[in-house]
Amino acid sequence: MPKTETLQPSLFGTLGGPLAEGSTGEKLQRPALPAPPRPELAELAAALPAQVRLGTMSWSYPGWRGVVYAADADVKKLAKGGLYAYAQHPLLTAVEIDRTYYEPVPSEALRAYAEQVPGSFRFVVKAHEACVVQRFPLLPRYGKRRGEQNPLYLDPGYASESVVLPALAALGEKLGVLVFQFPPEDVGGSGAFARRLGDFLQRLPPGVVYAVELRNRELFGAEYAAALVAAGAVHCHNVWGDMPRVTAQARHLPAPTRRPLLVRWLMRRGESYQSAGERYLPFDRLVEEDVSNREDIARLVSRAAEHDVPAFVMLDNKAEGCAPETAVRLARAIVRTAEQRA
Repeated sequence: MPKTETLQPSLFGTLGGPLAEGSTGEKLQRPALPAPPRPELAELAAALPAQVRLGTMSWSYPGWRGVVYAADADVKKLAKGGLYAYAQHPLLTAVEIDRTYYEPVPSEALRAYAEQVPGSFRFVVKAHEACVVQRFPLLPRYGKRRGEQNPLYLDPGYASESVVLPALAALGEKLGVLVFQFPPEDVGGSGAFARRLGDFLQRLPPGVVYAVELRNRELFGAEYAAALVAAGAVHCHNVWGDMPRVTAQARHLPAPTRRPLLVRWLMRRGESYQSAGERYLPFDRLVEEDVSNREDIARLVSRAAEHDVPAFVMLDNKAEGCAPETAVRLARAIVRTAEQRA
């Protein structure tokens, strides 16, 4: 049972999105309760390869009542108390913390999340955007910093003290992967980026799996791969924008960059994040299945399982309309693909 905590107001809540982890400003005496068990999902989870972990990008969506949470679950409890119920879903054995991208989160807050889940559960944590944004975007929330150079870009000292060490201290063995998600911006060419990235990664604290997600396909090449290998980091295979298909990403990278395998399935090619969100709200059901990307991911995960390589697949509501239901379809595809390859 999680401890009673005072919730802090969110700075980045958006209409129709999750209630940001820690957004209500009131005390929670008990966690949100789970949806009624679905026996077929427990059977499906048992059939998945042992080292495969499926999870979603954040967890506090009101539309998941009746899917992950009890139909009458209090939406005010989902942000801080929702993981208790989330972790009881047979297929959801990991989760991505998105809040950490927008602001450094103290160890105490992360520890509160970890206390709600079993020891076998794993977190994928996104690094604070100050680590990965070279120039602050021209968005209102950046205020006077809009368009300015970011002095903390790829600063290993800042990343270590504000991102890595708090996550490691709070989550311990429950920290699965720490992701540096680079936005699509001009970073001065693939060679210069790869050299600076490699130096940055090699100067971070040991004992953590670091992953890099690119949104600029021109940075995806041999120099980037070499930087990852030298640092012992992995590539985050992503289904996003105009990035190559996840299977193509895997073909162009050496095996060490896929151990463990990390996949983030955000949205289909040609879709904008805003339009997908508007079309799929309130994220309570599958709206439009994406069989092609699902099969690609299932093949990657099945190959990893054949070599006893752990795999993490993080799912966005904007992939098909409801991330937990995408997890069900993907799990079936993984099991079927694994059986065919056996």
